[in-house]
Amino acid sequence: MFKKTLLTFSLAAALGVAPLVGHTAISDGVVKIGILNDLSGPYIDLAGPGSILAAEMAAEDFGGTVAGAKIEILSADHQNRPDVGSQIVRQWFDLDKVDAIADVPTSSVAIAVQNIAREKEKVFLISGAATASLSGKDCSPFSIQTSDDTTALSIGTTRAVVDSGADTWFFLTADYTFGHAMEAASTKVINDKGGKVLGSVKHPQNTNDFSSYILQAQASGAKAIGLANAGNDTTQAIKQAVEFGLTAQGQKLVGLILFISEIHAMGLENANGLQLTESFYWDMNDESREFSKRFLDRFGKMPTRQQATTYATILHYLKSIEKTESDDARTVVRSMKDTPMNFFGNTGTIREDGRLIHDLTLWEVKKPEESKYPWDYYKKVATIPGDQAFASLEENACEFVKKD
Repeated sequence: MFKKTLLTFSLAAALGVAPLVGHTAISDGVVKIGILNDLSGPYIDLAGPGSILAAEMAAEDFGGTVAGAKIEILSADHQNRPDVGSQIVRQWFDLDKVDAIADVPTSSVAIAVQNIAREKEKVFLISGAATASLSGKDCSPFSIQTSDDTTALSIGTTRAVVDSGADTWFFLTADYTFGHAMEAASTKVINDKGGKVLGSVKHPQNTNDFSSYILQAQASGAKAIGLANAGNDTTQAIKQAVEFGLTAQGQKLVGLILFISEIHAMGLENANGLQLTESFYWDMNDESREFSKRFLDRFGKMPTRQQATTYATILHYLKSIEKTESDDARTVVRSMKDTPMNFFGNTGTIREDGRLIHDLTLWEVKKPEESKYPWDYYKKVATIPGDQAFASLEENACEFVKKD
């Protein structure tokens, strides 16, 4: 279940000497980061081994040590089950002395991890789970949420689609915390803009046959079919909807959370015209291209938003340890909040509730003939300012944040 990667100065190894002894403020002389995600289910491509590699690259780019202490990356498969994730995290914190958990797709698992991290006063770097409640009602003073959340992802895409004239909607929704939150956030945008939701249907996670759900969506007559799901569920739903002729009959498929791994799996023939909101695209600037090409050389695929965010978040965490010469959770998280975070050439700020505020981009998937080179999949539609994309601090229900 567990995998461990040890990263130390290559110079020390070459000289045959022991690694540097940890600074007295670094517990155990080691900074341990656990990457917890889906290594066997529907999110294996958007996170999975790619997120583990991203974490390893962040540690390598930092030189293998921080504040005189070794950096160690552990990993495990939570199987999209809160009980499994909780068991792993308790072992990591109690027995393996892990300092921070990162990634964690599947919001129900992330909420369980959040509760344990709060109890143990440990750092949780939420670079995967999208539910906005993790920096809202389920917040923790020891957590940072850098993932694009359900509010931000819904606002950009849903608003653009409604503005284009698709004012009636039907949802295919994954039946767990994330899917429910995504549908609720999108519904609010639709209602606020004078549109109407005609219905929705919930489906289990990791569904292979969407035929009955697609037939219900077709029968609704809705102009837009919102896909409040992710990973392989989204890929399967889109492919089967195209096969059923849903798009040919004029209904628009709207992926509320999409990753480049899914576009790659579907192909531009199926995915072209889809609009999606993402804060990261490998080809968006020089910094993103530099990281992504290094990742591609080692992984064979371009990084997803989640994998890239895991890399950037762990770098920010390590910089804060270096700055404070401590791995104490309160000290490091305070430094992370006080210091602007670099996100592939863009800068974001982390609020008191742990929410990273940064600009997002509304993209449109290119037609096959528009793609000029491998992985050339997106074209920019608009920038969504961070203060418009995410819920305000006043709207959040984070208990430990004092509001005027």
